[in-house]
Amino acid sequence: MDSSEKLSQALTSALFRILRPLVRTLLRNGMSFKTFSDIAKRVYVEIGMDEFSIPGKKQTISRVSVLSGLTRKEVQRIVSEGAEAKSVFQDHYNRAARVIAGWVRDREFADTKGNPQPLALEGDKASFSELVRRYSGDVPARAVRDELLRVGAVETIEDGRLNLLSRAYIPRTSDLDKLDILGTDVADIIATIDHNLQHGAGDPRFQRKVMYDNLPEESISKFRTLSAEQSQKLLETLDRWLAEQDRDVNPAVQGSGRKRAGIGIYYFEEDLAKPPEEK
Repeated sequence: MDSSEKLSQALTSALFRILRPLVRTLLRNGMSFKTFSDIAKRVYVEIGMDEFSIPGKKQTISRVSVLSGLTRKEVQRIVSEGAEAKSVFQDHYNRAARVIAGWVRDREFADTKGNPQPLALEGDKASFSELVRRYSGDVPARAVRDELLRVGAVETIEDGRLNLLSRAYIPRTSDLDKLDILGTDVADIIATIDHNLQHGAGDPRFQRKVMYDNLPEESISKFRTLSAEQSQKLLETLDRWLAEQDRDVNPAVQGSGRKRAGIGIYYFEEDLAKPPEEK
């Protein structure tokens, strides 16, 4: 087996592992193979048109057809239809996450013990409107409040103030929000792996995990708690540093260009014990 065959075999094996949890999610939410196939075709064409042209030459329908294996007619149809409307979720996600992070770490919005305190909607200091102004730009405070109420991140208490329920933007009320996070977070980790495959030797992006595969069931709940606590501490430390560099949070920041950067941490668990009849 030559190197190209080994590469193809490794890529096929990786794709099977990637697709299993993805297809499980698609089937659970009623997406047919035809719909998945149509989306895959569109992405093949968009990436082929945008990123795989010959240097110095305009990309062509014929070349994308060769690259993707689709017919010229299919490629032309997809190009003619134009790009799908982009989701506005990412902007909502970023703004809501920044507001919650500011509430958690900014001492002005904390009680005497350093915990996030309930906030009145309006006011010049230590109010929700001031929190939003400081960490989410020109978005109306009521719009951010409604979003955080909708996803279950805050609650309105008896005196009308807002109380923080979650230290992270994790939607608890809508599968639509959670599926948007699936698209955002999985895309980020795959993009990091792709970058490391292409440029890892000279410009690696951090990509690590820790795992053991012979753990007793009794240790799992302890590890869930420990990993959640330690991960949250690390994320809050990195959030403070990033916020100081972000122009939306700190308008005094100087520099050129515009980049999106961050770090993601995820927990995983799998039951490897075989049923008694299979042992």
